[in-house]
Formats: sequence, C-alpha cells, structure tokens
Amino acid sequence: MPHEHSTLGTGFDTPRLRTPQPGSGISTPSRSFADIVRDVMKHHKHEKESEAHQIFRQAPGHQPKGLPQLVNPEEETVPGIEHPGSTGVIYCSDRAMANGFSYSSSHEWSNLGQGAPEVGPIPGAPERPNSIPMPLDTLEYAPTVGVKALREAVANLYNHTYRQGKESQYTFENVCIVPGGRSGLSRVAAVIGDVYTSYQVPDYTAYDQVLSAFRRLVPVPTALDPKNKYRLDIEQTKRDVHTQGLQVVLASNPRNPTGQVIRGRDLKELVGLGREGTTIILDEFYSWYIYPDRSDDFGKSISGAKYVEDVDQDSIIIIDGLTKNWRLPGWRVCWVVGPKNLVTALSQSGSFLDGGANHPMQLAAIPLLDPAHVATEKVALQKHFKMKRDHVLARLHELHLDVDCPPTSTFYIWLNLEKLPPPLNNGLTFFEELLKEQTIVIPGIFFDINPSHRRNLFNSPCHHFVRLSFGPSLDVLDRGIDAIANVLKKARKSGMQVFGHSYKPSLESPVDGPVSV
Repeated sequence: MPHEHSTLGTGFDTPRLRTPQPGSGISTPSRSFADIVRDVMKHHKHEKESEAHQIFRQAPGHQPKGLPQLVNPEEETVPGIEHPGSTGVIYCSDRAMANGFSYSSSHEWSNLGQGAPEVGPIPGAPERPNSIPMPLDTLEYAPTVGVKALREAVANLYNHTYRQGKESQYTFENVCIVPGGRSGLSRVAAVIGDVYTSYQVPDYTAYDQVLSAFRRLVPVPTALDPKNKYRLDIEQTKRDVHTQGLQVVLASNPRNPTGQVIRGRDLKELVGLGREGTTIILDEFYSWYIYPDRSDDFGKSISGAKYVEDVDQDSIIIIDGLTKNWRLPGWRVCWVVGPKNLVTALSQSGSFLDGGANHPMQLAAIPLLDPAHVATEKVALQKHFKMKRDHVLARLHELHLDVDCPPTSTFYIWLNLEKLPPPLNNGLTFFEELLKEQTIVIPGIFFDINPSHRRNLFNSPCHHFVRLSFGPSLDVLDRGIDAIANVLKKARKSGMQVFGHSYKPSLESPVDGPVSV
C-alpha cells in the first residue's frame, strides 16, 4: 500500500490567518472568519481552555502540587496518600485504553510511545534467548547486591570496552545488580543526603517522580536550548557547581527524548567534576544506540567509564542493563556501577526498596555479557536501528514534518509541532487526535521535569513536542506514520475546527500497562 504524501507545504504553517482559496483543498466553514480566529487563538491562552489538557490535569497526581491530589473527592480516601503522578507511558496507555486499545488487540495499533526496542530477531544479531535454566539453588533469594558471577561479568565488560590499559579497573565490588533501571535510580536516590541536584529539561520522564518522591534531592533545573542541539553547557555546569552549590548532576546519556549524546571532550569534562566533589549520575541505557556516519565506526559505544581515573575515588555512578542494548526489557536485569562504598550503600537500600533482582535471570544473563557476544549484538543493533531512523525521518520529511535535531543516538525522534496550526501544534492535542487513528505517541510535557507541576503547561518548553519511538518493527512504524498523514489530511479537508474536542473520558481505574518510557 503506497504511503500518503502530504502536499501541505509551507502554506500549512498559518492557515488560521488566511481565507481559503478556491481549489486549496481546505473547506470553507459556515461560521465567520472572525469566529474561527477567536476559537483558534484561545488555544494560545491557557491550559484550562484545552480539553486535552483538562483530561491530563484530572488524572491522579497531575494537578499542581499544593492542591488535593484526589481521584474523586466525594469518595472516602486513605489518609496521607498522595498520588505522585504517572510516567508518560502509563498515562498514554490509560488514554489509549479509553480509546479502545487492549493488549489482546495491540496488533491493530501502532505504539510509537513505549520506550522499548523490538525484541525479536534482527539481521546479523545472535539468536534470541528462548529458555532459562533454573537450578534448584536459583529458587532461593539472590543477594540484594546481585549474584557475584554476574557482577564480575559486568565489571569485565566495562574494563574490556572502556578501560583497557588503565591502572584502575572495575571489580565485582563496583557493581550492584538491580531489578530494572528505575530500581537502580531509586536505590541511588535513597542513599543520597540533602543536596542540590542538577537536572536538564527535557530529559527522562521518571526523573520527575524520583525528584518528587526523594525530597532530600533538591531539584535545580537547567533548560537545554534546541538552537544548540540540546547540548549541555559544561562550562555553565561548572559555574553552577561553584555558585549554586550543586552536589549531584543527573543526566541521561545518550539523551532521552532528544536523541543527542554527550561525548568526547564534553563527557570527559563532565566526568572530571566527579573528582571535584560533585557526584555525576549517568543513565546510560542507550549507550549502544549510536549511529555513525562511517561504516567502519559501527560497534562503538559511549560511557563515562572511559574517563574515570580511579573507580573507587571518582564520584561517577553509571546505570545500565539488558533492557535497551540487549533488547530484553522483560528480564528486568540491570546494574549500577560506581565506587565500592556506593555499592555497599545500594545493597542496604535495596534490602528495603526492592529486595533484589530475579535470581535465575541473573545467571542466564552472564553469557550475554561476553565481549565477543556483545560485539556482534552491538553492530547488528546499530545497523538495524539506523535504517529505521532514516526511514522514519524520510517519511516525516514527505509530510513536511522535518525534525529540528535529528537523533544521532537512542531510538527516539523529538518532533516539534510548532509549524502546525493550533490546536495540532501542542503535544497533548496531537496525541489525542492520533489516538483516534489507533496510534500512540508521548506528549512532550512528560519530559518537562517539573516536580512541583505548578507551571501552566502552555508555558512548558516541551509543550509543542511529541516523542516518537522507532523502537518497534518497521511495519508498526509505517502504520504510525500513516496515521499522522491521516490527521494532516483531515486538517486539509475539513479545517481545524474538527480538532481539539470530543475526546473520550479516561477509564475509572488506572491501567496496569507498560512502565517503560
């Protein structure tokens, strides 16, 4: 089936300010032009005038902090309970369920929202695991710090990949195995004292909940500039350390959702702050998703471990796991790498937070960390996902939706909607309209790390964005782009008055759906 090609062109940027011309393909509404302008311009005023935004605010935990966080104020509630707010995928899954999505019929939908890679075979990759041995002793609890053999395998992989020839080497004592990246992040947050914590906007949505729940981490935001390709200004970060007393810097690298990466000199200088009294927490789950321009650069990856001088003295904390790079999100086997005294503390926090990772899965993961196995996996992954990235970017270009900052890493596209006419130019409304087309994306506001939730959403620097994932298989990606084309076609045919309303209410109960974003 041929793809839908858009013919909107630059004339689609401001149709609200011009009268439709004969043959333009834009229908003439029955109301006056002045009425239409008033209706359209109201979307620029405040979130209270947007149906999509009001649905979002009504979800538990999404009201501004300081207001009652109740699902239904007329019902009896448990004293002291405060909803933390859902991550992007949970909220979007809930809204998709309200629009008819179910996991039994998920093949009928295009999920460009979930932060998970396709888990099936890809060209050139080793065979997918299809069985898990379970010796009798694996039915016992594993240590909260993880199985020693897996910890040794993780340390060996980092030394082989990033630390050859360096005097200081990681050992199993520098590795803590955790049941997922969030657990690793929560364990780390639980052992950090009262500190100013730097984070960037936009960044990984779960940081919002972590900074809200662990209140000893006082959040200090830095807004990254899209004109500078969302680059972290290392010199400014150094000044902030001295003038604001920053003691922790938290960042995903490669970056979710922008698809950019801190590398080379910038990464080296950022890691260097870990020798000057600042703890650097690097979320490196996309460290293999690097897309080189030259074919002989396939197989290279990124990690702050390369620039650590002393593994026990430098305050560098690295979080990674099987979820993204090995394409095994269901295994929930991840790790935190850092100084020995950190790992001891993480073992203690794990004893009351999560209890430790799955024992059989830890043993099954050991052969997957063999450097030869990893080398094959890495090249296959980079070639396959680069192909999918280029395919999606080309299709968006056909729809005149060029990406301001094409991703050089991760499997996400940070799509700016500002050139679309309102109300399609904001992420929440665009998301709701795509649900009608059985397609899921993530509105950009979920990556506006704003623990207080007080900001008028229309003022968010992420308001005009959605994040598209090219993690799924190619056929799913094409269905999703077709859906976007259908929305734009509807805009040309029927005008903008058909958008921004008639959304189905959310389900009464929260969805027990996917948790990765």
